[in-house]
Amino acid sequence: MPTFVINVPATSANIGPGFDVMGLSLSLYLTVTAEVSDAANAVTIAYEGANSDGLSCDPKSNLITSTTLYVLQCNGINVLPSCSLRINNRIPLGRGLGSSGAAVVAGVLLANALGSLNLSRQRMLDYCLMIEHHPDNVAAALVGGFVASYLIDVDRSGNIPASEAPPSATLDEQRERELRALAADASLTLPPENIGHFVQLECSSAIRAVAVIPQFELATSKARAALPSTYETRDVVFNLQRLAVLTTALGRKCPDPWLIFRAMEDRVHQPYRMHLVPGLPEILASFNPDNTPGLLGICLSGAGPTILALAVSDFDAIAAKLQAVLARHDVDSKYQVLDIVSEGASCESQS
Repeated sequence: MPTFVINVPATSANIGPGFDVMGLSLSLYLTVTAEVSDAANAVTIAYEGANSDGLSCDPKSNLITSTTLYVLQCNGINVLPSCSLRINNRIPLGRGLGSSGAAVVAGVLLANALGSLNLSRQRMLDYCLMIEHHPDNVAAALVGGFVASYLIDVDRSGNIPASEAPPSATLDEQRERELRALAADASLTLPPENIGHFVQLECSSAIRAVAVIPQFELATSKARAALPSTYETRDVVFNLQRLAVLTTALGRKCPDPWLIFRAMEDRVHQPYRMHLVPGLPEILASFNPDNTPGLLGICLSGAGPTILALAVSDFDAIAAKLQAVLARHDVDSKYQVLDIVSEGASCESQS
């Protein structure tokens, strides 16, 4: 019987001014090994590694397998094929590194493999967006690299869930209800085609990501609740100007530190979320390329609390300096220096 090995990269969304638009895929992975068996209706789940606390091993409530079942049912397969899943999740949970998006992507790839569905990447993205609702993380996880994306108008499609339900690594009650409702009537919930659109942008090979990870979780629902319902035109224009520059500046062979640093400034989400990460206001106000060698720019990773620094050198020194500020605010943290990976999620078959 075949064995499938699925790898999905962590992602960082927003990247400063690109709120709900930009994503980077990073060299930190969720790995799912699925051993298909001929036992009758037997699906087992076992987690390995440190980032597994609170994750369900029940196939009915695990986000990966619930996603898999939804995709299969949309394609006429009503039960999960018997298999044994070993899941090694190296992506910290609830830290703004795309852990739930990675789980959804893994579930779609697993369905594609178990059901021999032969889905295109674009079609996989459609299924991901029926569950995750935001394209920035899942698009970057699927295709890799530096990605810009958008979602078609929900009101025009009529079929896309418009929920702002917070992503979570396990199924919260609202997410569970949504997935079960989707799976209950696959004929009505088959995703429209081309829900989301994306482009892969150039990103200099000299750039690496320093992820400083506070040792507390920040619920996406809490981070979104901190945002205003309306914005000043000048603040929207501020972000649009910088986003237009950033999409090109990161792709230059020799990145310009000050050009990128200023282009990563934001007035749409970070000012309203800074109080959720003690020390972040000081970091954003005091760090720059002149006083921090190698630094290109700093931002919240996704909704936080991880702080992402893009840099071309002195990676460990930058991390230590960021950690020192957090420590002064009584925030324990860890860090990882990560590559921006050009390859997205993969599924390999082993016989």
